[in-house]
Amino acid sequence: MTEFMAEVIGTMILMILGSGVVAGVTLKRNKSEGAGWIVVTVAWGLAVAMAVYAVGSVSGAHINPAVTVGLASAGEFPWEKVPMYVIAQMIGAFLGAFIAYLNYLPHWRKTEDPAVKLGVFSTAPAIRHPLSNLLTEIIATFILLLGIMFIGANEYTEGWNPLLIGLLIVSIGMSLGGPTGFAINPARDLAPRLAHAFLPIPGKGGSDWGYAWIPVVGPIIGGVYGTLFYQSIFQNSYTTLFWIMSAIVGVIVVIAVMSQMSHNGAKQTGKNGVA
Repeated sequence: MTEFMAEVIGTMILMILGSGVVAGVTLKRNKSEGAGWIVVTVAWGLAVAMAVYAVGSVSGAHINPAVTVGLASAGEFPWEKVPMYVIAQMIGAFLGAFIAYLNYLPHWRKTEDPAVKLGVFSTAPAIRHPLSNLLTEIIATFILLLGIMFIGANEYTEGWNPLLIGLLIVSIGMSLGGPTGFAINPARDLAPRLAHAFLPIPGKGGSDWGYAWIPVVGPIIGGVYGTLFYQSIFQNSYTTLFWIMSAIVGVIVVIAVMSQMSHNGAKQTGKNGVA
């Protein structure tokens, strides 16, 4: 098997199981309907673990452009392979979302809410505040890459790495995933969103393209910064890119906090005016 095919298959497995659990929990007339957030996060973690077990020995099982670009930014992966990996991940994610769609064919018509149908394919924020949503995706993917680097550096985890990475996903989902649905993977969100746009889903509504940049840009920034942070702080190997990324993340944090404070102040002023 080639590295390209491994990334296609690994990401496809990820999305079959990941989109599958969201469909099972949210689409109407399912036996698992209403099973809740814990089931979703655990199933996503197991989906990642199975994908890594399946193709890790061939391609390293990046199955995520944020991982690929993050590792390349730190010199841990050749840049010339990045486009091939990202294309393979996008193809795999599209195919996986399509297969999950097929698995639940009768249930799309039974489900009325277009947002629920879109949620099977891609993420959406609980509270729509773009800068805050972007920051959430940065933080979550930062922890993902930092955790992957921790696990990879620990000789006691050898053989357990896929399962431990799956548990890392569960932890991120439970602790950080509530605000945005923890995309933490541009391919996992963008390619299925394209599938949603093209597939003949009854009453599906729009694909929310106005939000689509956040689960792409946020994970890339977080993935790059998480890898560079590990390299700099834990390996004492500081680079110019690390300081640039630190400045970028710092600016996003400041703007997001100031924007939220301004929003809160405007709401309070409005309430006082009404009173």
